Order: sequence, then C-alpha cells, then structure tokens
Amino acid sequence: MQPDLSPLDSALGDDTDGYLLDADGTDSTQRYLSGFDAPDPFVTCYTPDGVHLLVSGLEYGRATKEARADTVTRLSAYDYRDRIGELGRATGRGAVVADFLADHGVDRVAVPGRFPLGTADGLRESGVAVRVDESDAVAELRAVKTAEEIEHVRRAQRANERAMAAAESLIESASVVEGVLHRDGDPLTSEAVRREIELTLVREGCALDETIVACGADAADPHNRGSGPLRADEPIVVDIFPRDTETRYHADMTRTFVKGEPTEMLREWFDLTDEARTAALDAVEPGVTGGAVHDAACDVYEDAGLPTLRSDPDAETGFIHSTGHGVGLDVHELPRVAPDGPELEPGNVITIEPGLYDPDVGGVRIEDLVVVTEDGYENLTEYPVELVL
Repeated sequence: MQPDLSPLDSALGDDTDGYLLDADGTDSTQRYLSGFDAPDPFVTCYTPDGVHLLVSGLEYGRATKEARADTVTRLSAYDYRDRIGELGRATGRGAVVADFLADHGVDRVAVPGRFPLGTADGLRESGVAVRVDESDAVAELRAVKTAEEIEHVRRAQRANERAMAAAESLIESASVVEGVLHRDGDPLTSEAVRREIELTLVREGCALDETIVACGADAADPHNRGSGPLRADEPIVVDIFPRDTETRYHADMTRTFVKGEPTEMLREWFDLTDEARTAALDAVEPGVTGGAVHDAACDVYEDAGLPTLRSDPDAETGFIHSTGHGVGLDVHELPRVAPDGPELEPGNVITIEPGLYDPDVGGVRIEDLVVVTEDGYENLTEYPVELVL
C-alpha cells in the first residue's frame, strides 16, 4: 500500500513544481517516496501528477518491478556517461537530472536539507531553481503511519522482544563471583550481552547499528553503550532499537534489570519511573500535544522532589531527556514527545521512555512503543516490566 503523498502538493506551493531526491535506499525519505531500495544514489521526483525515478541501467529492471513509481527512466536515456565526461561528475549529473525534470514539466524543485550540493549546483547551472524545504514536509508526512507501516513496526518489536528475552536470560542465569556476573567461568560483559542480542536479531531477520547494555555508573549516561563486566546489585539498562531488514522499519524498547538486590533508592527510582511511564501513557490520545505527554512524566518526578529539565534546564541528574520520539523508517523521527512536541494524530508511532540518572546511583529507563489510535493508544510492547532477576 502506497502512502498518500498528496499532502506534499501544498508543501510545494506556487513556486515549486516538484520535490526532488538524490540519495540511495538507506535514506529514509528516499525509501518512503520511491518505495525502492538501491545501494547507489538514484533520483526520485514527486509531482502532483506522479512519482518519477531516474536510475542506473543496473537497477532499471528491479526498479520497474519494485518501486512505487509512475515512471522509471534509465540514466543512459540522457547520455549520462558522455555528459559527466564532458562536464564533470557533479555538474554533468545535475545537467542530466535537469533534462529528466524538463521531460516531466519541472523547472523548480524543493529538496531536503541534506540534498547533494554538487547535484544542486549542477541543476542551477542548467537553469533549474532549487530551494531547501525548511519545513521538512516528507518528515511530517511520515509521522502518520498507514496500517501496513504499523504492522511493520509491530513485527520489528516482536523480534526486539525476543532479543530482550535473550539478554535477560543471559543476565539472570549468570553466577555472581565477588560482585561480578560470570558465565562459564568468565566475567559476563556488556559486549557479550550485546553479541547475544545481535545474534538473536539476525536470526529474526533484523539488524542494528548499536545497542545499549550499560551497568552502574555507565547507565547514568543515557547514550553510553556500556563496556566491561556487569556487576551484581547494580542497574543494567538494556536499550535495543533494531531495524527489520526486509521492511526497513524500526522498533525500540528499554528495560532495566538488577541481578541481585537493588538499593532502596534504586528500587524507589524504578517504581517512580514506572509510574512516570504509566502517567505518560495515560496522557496519550489524539489532539494532546507531545509536550503535554512529557509534562505528565515530569509531574511524577517533580512531585517526588527529583529534578527534570523542565524544572531545571541545567540539570545533570534526574530526568535529563525528553519523554519520547517517533519511530518508523528512522529510529528517531517525528513527532517529538518533548516540551515542543506537536499535537498527536492517529497513526503516530511514538516511544514513552522516562528515566532517572545519577552516577552515584546509576540509571533507570523503561521504554514502551505505542501507536496513537482514534480514541487513545495501543501499546505495541508486550514485554513485562520487572527490575529484579
């Protein structure tokens, strides 16, 4: 099912004929507009009349079968090799793309902020007007998922949960030797748990660039990947955000575990974070802003006397990040669940991930992935929330 791209028509305005991309299939905007994945850059132009692709001869056959495009054209149709030989690669590519655009009645294009400078310069030299889309209209469009997209995320989250279970099992079955977790006589490390997560995800048809398995003081830094031996009685934050290799859609989930006996403060932090998660979830519904959902989580922490960035913008401990973000073809995308978060709409897929951080205590984060529905939300996360293993 192709997403409805017609909202882009208003983003084009009176001064633009088309929306132009020059990127490979790993670029999420390219993947979204074209429905095509290729390892080398190709050109996609959206116009109110259709989606048009310009690809190499190598990709032409596959693009005609797989892309969500009204037309697919080979670069060779515009003497691509001769043009870049004559004008240089960047200017020549721009001249070829300009001719391609002219065939579709386009001489003024909007492009994303990361559009290749060389292609843009070549287009301008060929008389095509190029302006940057400051509103990031495609990102706004992608924020509302179709039913098919939601199923892609759901599938990735099921694989994610099996990877989390593998990590939890590894930690739970470890023995404790002088305060350090051991497996088969050797210390159990963050790196070893990450490898188990990665192997599980590969078997599930998923890939990931990185995973967080952070223990103790490492867990007090929300983006510290963690390293070295895991220790008993200390928090272990496991944050997994894989990508389904077939659909390219992501999932995201975090759990915090303790092997042994947590301190009284750590247990209190965990309970408060779970309460903040529940409060934020209860606030999720269409028309409510991401800022209001963030406020619900902040209220729980501040009522308990703990700092947040809302109460202290310079806080270095406590709740020191936003409550969530959108998830889809990128693991971080719109809408923001943060002080400046917009009104939520049905079809938004967002994380709810409050947390508390202090090097003297460690870190606690609990993250669920939900989809906004017509009357509230559906939690796509089925994994239990438990601290002590």
